[in-house]
Amino acid sequence: MALTATHLSYWRKNLKVTALLLGLWFLLSFVLIYFARETSFRFFGWPFSFWVAGQGALIVYCLIIAFYAGFMHRLDLEHGVDEGMP
Repeated sequence: MALTATHLSYWRKNLKVTALLLGLWFLLSFVLIYFARETSFRFFGWPFSFWVAGQGALIVYCLIIAFYAGFMHRLDLEHGVDEGMP
């Protein structure tokens, strides 16, 4: 089966958003938390580094998943490969 321009466009957009979200995940998981250890201020009564690692990261992970699901649903509709919602 030969790939059409629509297939290539779909795949290119999928790879771009995946790379962007993985970059965000890496930034949050490794870079931000690594540097948050050096902060000494408190955020909602907890050390900032603890809050980022324990609370903020989980919230952002859920937002990443929700954004990806919504983006892929719109992309599926745009390219006519939507499987429908049960």
